[in-house]
Amino acid sequence: MQRRLVLVRHGQSEWNLKNLFTGWKDPDLTERGVEEAKAAGELLKTEGLVFDVAFTSKLKRAQRTCQLMLDALGQKGLETIEDKALNERDYGELTGLNKDDARKTWGEQKVLMWRRSYEVPPPGGESLRDTVARSLPYFVREILPRVLNGETVLVAAHGNSLRALIMTLERLTPDELLKRELKTGAPIIYEMNADSTVAGWRDLGAADEEAA
Repeated sequence: MQRRLVLVRHGQSEWNLKNLFTGWKDPDLTERGVEEAKAAGELLKTEGLVFDVAFTSKLKRAQRTCQLMLDALGQKGLETIEDKALNERDYGELTGLNKDDARKTWGEQKVLMWRRSYEVPPPGGESLRDTVARSLPYFVREILPRVLNGETVLVAAHGNSLRALIMTLERLTPDELLKRELKTGAPIIYEMNADSTVAGWRDLGAADEEAA
């Protein structure tokens, strides 16, 4: 039985381009983001993947990335489940601020601590630990059982909500998780064992970089 899980961070958003803290705000994809999503779909098509179900967040940049990938795969009408548990980390008072301006307001070290600490949240927002506590139970309850049942599952979400899943899948420590970078529009394919451990995984974004 094949048990495949594919995780994809959404394509570049308008606020990614402007270097803004985005969080739960809802900007759309840029033209580059649209192309990244389409290219991700084409990559998955060359892998011969056919999905049984897709999951995404309640934010349009992830939803649109998901749909563009499915269009490229020829699976336009696929069951797609949206849930806020897969939303990006809430950046609280940092939301909408340019990252350079935030450093000027609060100082380089404090902003770095909020961004790269596992446990310390920005004012009014979520820490990475909070995001894990929100996203991981949903994954275990709703997504993982379908993978273990032999379905091929696509998850299009966000850098930090995907890190929450990757922490468990790749058995990363909090420090290792903080260093785990995810490219926009770069699929990661996991082959799962029946006991929910990972048999192997490939980051197609990394493969793309090597080819370049």
